[in-house]
Amino acid sequence: MGILFIFIYLFIVFTVIEINTSIFVATGLDRKIARFQVISMLTGTGFTTGESELIIDHPVRRRLGAFLILFGAFSLAVIISAISNLLTDNFYTVEIAYIAGGLLVLLFVLRAPFVQTMMAKKMKSELKENYELADLPISDVLLMDEDDEVREIAIKEDSRFAERTFDEIVDKKDDVMLLFIKRGEINIRNKAYDTKLEPGDKLVLYGNNPRIEEIFENA
Repeated sequence: MGILFIFIYLFIVFTVIEINTSIFVATGLDRKIARFQVISMLTGTGFTTGESELIIDHPVRRRLGAFLILFGAFSLAVIISAISNLLTDNFYTVEIAYIAGGLLVLLFVLRAPFVQTMMAKKMKSELKENYELADLPISDVLLMDEDDEVREIAIKEDSRFAERTFDEIVDKKDDVMLLFIKRGEINIRNKAYDTKLEPGDKLVLYGNNPRIEEIFENA
């Protein structure tokens, strides 16, 4: 019974991973990234890749992360306790099996497409109502459409855009905005649209990524 208990509990851990992965996906995170970060937090391995900032910088994901860290510590204690009690056979296998079954049902519900859509809308609504823009990662503030992107375009030495202004390059009807120009250590914001570009400048753009690619091809 003890070994069965451990297997059931490991199944619960797996189910918790998938449930939280689905919730992270509902916040806008890619599923592969979400699963990796969930496992990282649950096991306490402490991966500090750039992807982890997607969790830390997002208020809802940060709260989920706190739960996973605590659940991971609790799970380790449970498994160690179960192994140490193998000789006594003092387990609540049936009860833990009911919990596992309930979590499995919850997982299937959360993975349903209409539930994912509903959760995504709920997450966006909560972010708008309860958090200031400054609390949110840039992707949730600016990237409203699938093709939206914040891009950095470098102006080469022989660029055809040198000595031209942004207004001369991009039509006002285009879905592309200039946030600022990086020129060495200086960031040009005021009159950025009217500033003549120089080789070495880097344009920080926001807008439709395919259109940015089209306009600034071979910049």
